[in-house]
Amino acid sequence: MTDISAAPDSHHRPRQSLLSESPLTRRRNAVEARFRAYGVIAISVSLLMLGIMLFTILRDGVSSFSQARLSFPVELSESVLDPKGNRSRDEMTKVTTVGYGKVIAAGLKAELERLGIDTGDLSEKDVTALISKDAAGELRAKVLADPQLVGTTIPADVLAAGRIDGFLKGRVTMETAKRDSNVSPEQLMLAERLQEAGILSSGFNWDFLTNPDASDQRPEAAGLGVAILGSVYMMLLVLVMCVPVGIAASIYLEEFAPKNTWTDAVEVNISNLAAVPSIVFGILGLALFINFFGFPQSSSLVGALVLSLMTLPTIIIATRASIRAVPPSIRDAALGIGASKMQTVFHHVLPLAMPGILTGTILGLASALGETAPLLLIGMVAFVDNYPAAPAEGFLDPATALPVQVYSWASRADPAFIERSNGAIIVLLAFLLVMNVAAILLRRRFERRW
Repeated sequence: MTDISAAPDSHHRPRQSLLSESPLTRRRNAVEARFRAYGVIAISVSLLMLGIMLFTILRDGVSSFSQARLSFPVELSESVLDPKGNRSRDEMTKVTTVGYGKVIAAGLKAELERLGIDTGDLSEKDVTALISKDAAGELRAKVLADPQLVGTTIPADVLAAGRIDGFLKGRVTMETAKRDSNVSPEQLMLAERLQEAGILSSGFNWDFLTNPDASDQRPEAAGLGVAILGSVYMMLLVLVMCVPVGIAASIYLEEFAPKNTWTDAVEVNISNLAAVPSIVFGILGLALFINFFGFPQSSSLVGALVLSLMTLPTIIIATRASIRAVPPSIRDAALGIGASKMQTVFHHVLPLAMPGILTGTILGLASALGETAPLLLIGMVAFVDNYPAAPAEGFLDPATALPVQVYSWASRADPAFIERSNGAIIVLLAFLLVMNVAAILLRRRFERRW
């Protein structure tokens, strides 16, 4: 007889049926249920905040993709645009936008008279104020591109002023117009009559995606063309400069570097650099690339160099983690059949680590695309209304980036720029969404299971 069988029955715990919960089991289940509830609440709050943010951005920014325009015939008077009548482009360039503005004003006045639209007590200046100040420049560029248009009557499709555009979008009302020095209720009522007559209409605004930035007096003409091109240039340069260096450094540190004090110090510093605030890299770029090396301020090259320094630690950490995740048995099997260390790494380890490497690289580039602080310090916040040239010359031309353009527009007082800043955020989010979807697709495409 053993000690257990000889022990008195009073020393045994009362038997518990497996079909009923003990107090300990009930407490454990309650803790697990509370933890699940906390997780559901946390996810719900996160999704709610994300939904509120996206709703606010879409509500205030979608309208920037539409634009009010005025359509009416304009007689290109030869006496105003080409007094000598020889159609010489060099001589016609002497006519400023003031002359073209008079031509547009005369065309609008003639169309109102033809349709019998009453302008009330509005002066001619108040009527022409419904037209954007950018319209004269558009017409001038069109005529200079084809001087033979002078002396003819053409259908003009010009931008409406920012307040008129806001009125059609519901941003400007009769009540706000009473307190606004840039528009009056009478002008808004005239805009309603023009809309009824078909002169004033609103349509999709392609210019928002292609035009450069505009001055504070012409918010309706502001676009993202230079910012989009500058962001593309910077991402291309970051891809070329940062990705090969980051992957090569990761391979060396993970597979070939000896484990000593020197490599430990390098690894610690890479981790520290990944945690450095981005504005510090902006200060470094200003001191090193602009003040010391003399690179052009606000150029795509300087922006790419700064973003590369900031993104490189992230890519190295992500790549090393992907290489480390490959099972050691893969390496042992390759070495066991006679493969060299180089063959093992490049023929076996890297292909298996490629999904993680691509994902980390794309997410690092996406994070760099949304950075603003370092670009502000190197001067990319400057007003740029000229497109950079084609590569590689264009890499040294002044440019801006999407997040910087958002900051620039959000800091201006006109409500039309606030609307456009939200529209720019939508475009930036679209870029980030595409990059994240690409990361997911590439990961699934190259993923291998073992």
